[in-house]
Amino acid sequence: MTRYRALLLFWLLTAMTASARYETQWVEFPALKDFDGKPVALSALLLRPDGPGPFPAVVLLHGCGGMLTSQGNVTRSYRQWSELLATNGFVTLLVDSFTPRGQPRICEQLTRTILVNRERVEDAYAASQWLARRADVQADRIGLIGWSNGGSGTLFSLLPGNRRGQGFRAAVAFYPGCAALAKARAPYRPYAPLLVLIGEADDWTLAAPCVDLARIAQLQGAGIEIVTYRGAHHSFDRAGLAVRERPDVRNPNRPGGRGATVGEHPQAREDAVRRTLEFFARNLRD
Repeated sequence: MTRYRALLLFWLLTAMTASARYETQWVEFPALKDFDGKPVALSALLLRPDGPGPFPAVVLLHGCGGMLTSQGNVTRSYRQWSELLATNGFVTLLVDSFTPRGQPRICEQLTRTILVNRERVEDAYAASQWLARRADVQADRIGLIGWSNGGSGTLFSLLPGNRRGQGFRAAVAFYPGCAALAKARAPYRPYAPLLVLIGEADDWTLAAPCVDLARIAQLQGAGIEIVTYRGAHHSFDRAGLAVRERPDVRNPNRPGGRGATVGEHPQAREDAVRRTLEFFARNLRD
């Protein structure tokens, strides 16, 4: 059994037994701007490794389904990712962009008022600024990771024009929507190293525009890596999620604009876990 296979098995089966290795706390901090004319207090789940620190940190951005279940609990996948990073020595801050704005999930919405290039970007930087003020965080070593809608927010957050303060040291985007940025007039050039992970069978956020986006960015000299996984669908990293159809979600890539295939791909997930840990270790520690 390889070291990363053992790590993955630990993550999936015994993550909760590692609670002594980190502290968990719900926190609140203000959004950068009002929403619908009202101030917003963002809520977030903070995981802090044991020890005095200071530690590198990672901001986590959930997808369009939100970060909470209908019972108000953090979804298993986001909790597992937070625990995985915390047990590897990163302070993690999983930010809820939706519930504080009165919209627990937005996947089905045809017209969205919480936007990947506005609120998701603002929340990423509100979180990084809050973390940077903590004595136990290395303010110049804060990373960003997002999934789907949050992955798109991650791409937009790394645009030089959106940078606030020190910005992010590095970022990972899982199956983001890349089409808008790939077609933009200005060539995409993230200001920090970026890793994009996406399935070749993804019919919700297509892999081809992300491949084009990476090529465009690389031609501009940007430090961007992309890995595509054959046979992997959207949400390929979610353990225990059987491949299935989601008929009601908005999907401009399908006739009729609705429906998408989602589900885990164990081999892709294992490789993505390894690459993510290596990427953050290389860019947030070295």
